Amino acid sequence: MTLTEFVGTGETDVAPFPLPPAGVPVIANDAEALRIAAEVARQIAPGAAQRDQDNRFPAGELDIFSNSGLWGITVPRNYGGAEVSYRTLGHVIRLIAKADSAVAQLSQNHFATIACLVSCASPEQARDLFALVLKGYRFGNAFSERGIKNVGALKTRLQITGDTMTLNGVKHYCTGALSAHLVQIVALDEDGHSHLAIAERNAPGLNVINDWSAFGQKGTASGTVQLTDVQVPRSRVIPVWKAYRPDAPFADSAISQFIQAAIDAGLADAAIDTAIELIHTRARPWIDSGQDRASDDPYTIQAIGALKIRLNAGLALLDRAGDAIDHAVSTPGAQSVATAQIETAQAKVLTTESVIEATNRLFELVGTSATDRKLNLDYLWRNARTHTLHDPVRWKYTIVGNYYLNQTFPPLHAWS
Repeated sequence: MTLTEFVGTGETDVAPFPLPPAGVPVIANDAEALRIAAEVARQIAPGAAQRDQDNRFPAGELDIFSNSGLWGITVPRNYGGAEVSYRTLGHVIRLIAKADSAVAQLSQNHFATIACLVSCASPEQARDLFALVLKGYRFGNAFSERGIKNVGALKTRLQITGDTMTLNGVKHYCTGALSAHLVQIVALDEDGHSHLAIAERNAPGLNVINDWSAFGQKGTASGTVQLTDVQVPRSRVIPVWKAYRPDAPFADSAISQFIQAAIDAGLADAAIDTAIELIHTRARPWIDSGQDRASDDPYTIQAIGALKIRLNAGLALLDRAGDAIDHAVSTPGAQSVATAQIETAQAKVLTTESVIEATNRLFELVGTSATDRKLNLDYLWRNARTHTLHDPVRWKYTIVGNYYLNQTFPPLHAWS
């Protein structure tokens, strides 16, 4: 089986993806990033529903995205990157997610890893890895585990062997690992501190298993990574726990959540646009409306208005969150990081609720014909429902309320 064939239907050990081609462009600034993102989105949008229906990994679309230079736009300027604002990154992710939310999600852990390198890597580590990112290398995730008390109670440990670290374990929900060039493995040291061990995708003992079986975001191929005596040089082990010290935190947690929220915003936008198109071309007005066109049905008009208002509110909060993250990155500290977390949590609440409502109401507004399997419109809802389960929004309400009511800062971990 090749990456361009079916994925997510078996337990096949997938061979590493080819290295990026020579000449991947380095994007210079925010305006260029937005222009290129719009063009990439235009190229990858066609066929998104069909790729989902066929269980086909979006290999070509992913290459278009990463080979465009967009995966390097948050690399700091002093390492050769554009260091675009997080507001701009949010816009880029939304554009890609509107075209294909699975392709957008494949980049989430990549950008989160770049943030970890900014906050926690040594200058030598950053120089080494950012040079690869600017050449088009992709990071893929090997973080979560099953059979543990909670998402942070990992079994995988770092074992020191001379100048290398040895890792053994099994990781699940490994978004991006199948198509990565470098796999970031989260493991704990003897003191329980978390580290990112960045392994070559073709490292001996590192096997990516094609067993992603969720009904949504099928194109992410977020399967299993098996680690059997995988060797990682110490020079590529990043002490990411340092980003979460209460006395000197960084904005890494807000950044990870911000990207997730941007994906949901893009998917909500796609669902609303799809509903509007089909209301004009496929839906019929209700018999009691007295109208000749579904687009003149007053309750349909009201429903679209409500969806747009809620989405636009979420987009405004995303921009606020991006600005707060930029401030926390440039001026790290307990208050700036907490502000970034709170702004991001508020955005994530609205984008989560918007995308679930929009992908659900699409069927109500268009009518029974929208359920035709040939249209595969349910892939939008399935993608939304699957992606929004990444972490519970009900806890976002809690940390926001506790912040404003009791001046309590959010917890410092990757999910808040």
